[in-house]
Amino acid sequence: MEAPHNSPAAETVPEPAGATVPDDLGAVPEAVTVTLTVTSPEQMQDLGRRLARVLAPGDLVMLTGELGAGKTTLTRGLGEGLGVRGAVTSPTFVIARVHPSLVQGPALVHVDAYRLGGGLDEMEDLDLDVSLPESVVVVEWGDGKVEELSEDRLRVLIDRATGDTDDERREVTLVGIGARWAGLREALT
Repeated sequence: MEAPHNSPAAETVPEPAGATVPDDLGAVPEAVTVTLTVTSPEQMQDLGRRLARVLAPGDLVMLTGELGAGKTTLTRGLGEGLGVRGAVTSPTFVIARVHPSLVQGPALVHVDAYRLGGGLDEMEDLDLDVSLPESVVVVEWGDGKVEELSEDRLRVLIDRATGDTDDERREVTLVGIGARWAGLREALT
């Protein structure tokens, strides 16, 4: 397998801005929200590396955003930050990839649930509940499918301009649900 992608970020991600709760979340108990603006793929990857410093075995990260929003780019940064083996690429056609740690940390389980229509029942064959305690599980397109895996989870919503545009600006909203994420804002500053 090839070594992890280790390119340095050309820019740094701006520090967290004000907190807002996306409309689709309503009143989520024990939710911490951090909103950031990212203006390049390098910044998105750097955000992933910074976020990796906060992650621990047992963490569930759910990524939501349009096609091309930067979900896999963020996950690539997570992989670099976690020090895992293998190039982090989109697992769309294999559904899930496991990247073992090269530094005695947690493995990264990267799932793309885009092609899966059902909820947790359809994902049962992936044994995510078995992998979760010793891994960091990142699920692209996981909303409505994997919430039952953990009461504490991190939702990452990536909004981008749609249509015929080359605008690389993204609004990234991190919503830490549960007591596990109480210090999220401070950890990212």
